[in-house]
Formats: sequence, structure tokens, C-alpha cells
Amino acid sequence: MLLFLRMTFPTDTASIWNRIDNIDPIAYGQTRNYIQGDVTYLSPYISRGVISPRQVAAAVLAKGYTTQQIQRFLQELAWREYFQRVWQQLGDDMFDDIRVNRTPLHSSQLPAAIANACTGIEAIDQGIETLYRTGYMHNHLRMYTASLVCNIAKDYWKLPSQWMYYHLLDGDLASNTCSWQWVAGSFSSKKYYCNQENINKYCNTDQQGTFLDHDYSVLPSMDCPDLLKESSRPSLHTVLPTTALPTIDPSLPLHIFHNYHLDPQWRADEPANRVLLLEPSHFKQHPVSEKVIDFIIALAANIEGLQIYCGEFSDIPFAYQVPAVYTREHPAYDHIPGIKDPRDWMFPEVKRFYPSFFGFWKKATPYLKDLTSSPLQTAAVC
Repeated sequence: MLLFLRMTFPTDTASIWNRIDNIDPIAYGQTRNYIQGDVTYLSPYISRGVISPRQVAAAVLAKGYTTQQIQRFLQELAWREYFQRVWQQLGDDMFDDIRVNRTPLHSSQLPAAIANACTGIEAIDQGIETLYRTGYMHNHLRMYTASLVCNIAKDYWKLPSQWMYYHLLDGDLASNTCSWQWVAGSFSSKKYYCNQENINKYCNTDQQGTFLDHDYSVLPSMDCPDLLKESSRPSLHTVLPTTALPTIDPSLPLHIFHNYHLDPQWRADEPANRVLLLEPSHFKQHPVSEKVIDFIIALAANIEGLQIYCGEFSDIPFAYQVPAVYTREHPAYDHIPGIKDPRDWMFPEVKRFYPSFFGFWKKATPYLKDLTSSPLQTAAVC
């Protein structure tokens, strides 16, 4: 019951900050790989820009932990930043193989057994059903699912990654895309495999005799199991609500929020027109489920005076006549004109492309001492 409650995602700021207050970074480092481990369940709020990884790091360090004590916790926050930097540097090239992938492919679709949650691997099937029901999947299960698709069924990573992104409340295009490529071997030095023993260990199952019940040395040379051969093409379409044109005061600046920028504190004290922009062109390229749209809109309710507009920026009245347009930098919204405030990076000094996370982490380590504060940090709500 406790796990189920933590896998629900309230959208009010008090609940979000209470969740930050309750982080145990030591337990996280020791148990995060277990399906019932002490993970934070903060990823939907970080992905949507309600809070930043640096805010979370600063709040935890304020409790007296040293960076060495909670290095694993900080590394997991930094993985998210690393993937964002990859997108920032590569642009849309991130959505193709970052390295050459020479794997013989069975198809470029999604195994029907994955889409229908009937692979016969209990933990993975339950994880997919949970994803459909809640919009969340434990990170280890995401890796297991991607490994099954890319390295056992030998399907190309792109459409399956889009399928998973479609359902995730914490859908982060950089983290999701790069993680699938990491598993598939097109953004790593080797492919990621899991066997039944490993799944049993971390998912509290006791299955035997499945097509994954082999030594790791066997898995790379396995033929695609019959159960995974049938392919499907999931229907991924975004249904946006119908909204009126926003009412714009042309004498005031225009503050643009979007699905990755829902920070209720951002420029909150400034008189402005505030618009949550949900562009059909973006969601045609990167579709998400109705559950995800509802979650985004619910989070946006924390932003005072916000108008929701499902349309293109160019169609906002007076969009090009207001004194200034402000938003927050993000590769998906480079096309929005005006001033783009920087994000609250954990390591603003570490910007360039690194082919591996640990190359990035090596450059970031000298700046760990600076994480004790965040320009965006507020007092936790108890």
C-alpha cells in the first residue's frame, strides 16, 4: 500500500516539497535498484521543470550530509543533467543513433508482447501494466524493458522509446532517448542485457524457465524468442484540449511556460502575461497520452494568473508587439523568440558534449562543493 501511495503524483507544491523533505539519500543509494527500493518519486516534477535537480541536491545537503556520503544520489541527479547537455549539444541529431549501431534488426516496430504486457516475464509485464495505469515505471524496469526490445527481440530502439515516452508522466525526451540508446548500444560501449536471475533479485520474483533464464554469455547470441517476433505499431497521438486565444495586455511582457517549464516561482513577482503554451506541432512530433496532458495542466495550476493555450506561439495575440518575451531555455523550444533564462543547472560550468557520463562526472566533481545552494531554492514545506 505504501509503495502504491508513493507512486501517485500529487500536483500541489506543498506535497512536492514534502516529498523532497522525506528523501533518505543513504537508503536511496543502497536500494534504488530494487523495485521496492527507497526512491524519491520526484522525477515527474523535475522533468516538468517544477523543481530542479540542483534544488533537490541543495535541500538534501542542507540536512548535513556530505557530498561524499550521498555521491550515488547526486550522480543519479547528474545523469539527468548529462542527458540534457547531450541534447543541447547534439540538437535533433540526438534522435538518431549517436554512435553507429551495427546490430542486425528484426524490425523497427514494437513487439506486440511488450505493448500487450504479455512477455511472460512477470516483473516486466507488471511494470508495463503499472506504466499504463499510473504513468510511472521504475528505472530498473525501464532498462529491462528496453533490453528485451532492443537486444533480445532485436527491434530498433526509436519507436519503442517513443511508446514509453508517450505514457510517462516524467517523460523527458533527453533522458528517455539517451537511455534507450545506452541500452541498445548506440550510445554506449556495449549493450545492456538482463537475465531472469537479475530480474528476480531486484523485482522480488522467483521465476524460472523463461527465455531469459540463461547465463549472460548466452544472451547475445540468442535467436529472437517466438513470443517476441510479432510486431506492432502503437497508435501515439496527443489529444489537446480546445482553448480560447489568451487575453494579452500588450503593455506587459509575455512569460511563456511549456511542458518542460512549469516552475511556479519563475519571475513570479513581475507583472506579466503568463501563458502555458502547448503547441500542436511539438506534440505531433513528440506525442504524449491524455494522462500526461492532464498532469501537465494540473501542475500548471500552481502558477498564478496562468492562461492555457493549445496553439502555436505565432498565433498568440500581440506575441510580437509586447515589450518582451521571456521563457526558460530548452532545446524543444529554441524557436520561441525573446529572452531565454538559463536553467538551474547543477554544474553550469560543464557544458560541452562528453561521450560518456563518467567523463561528464569527472569534470563536474570539482563543483560539488557549490551544490549547497540554489538560486531557486525555497524553504521546504513541512
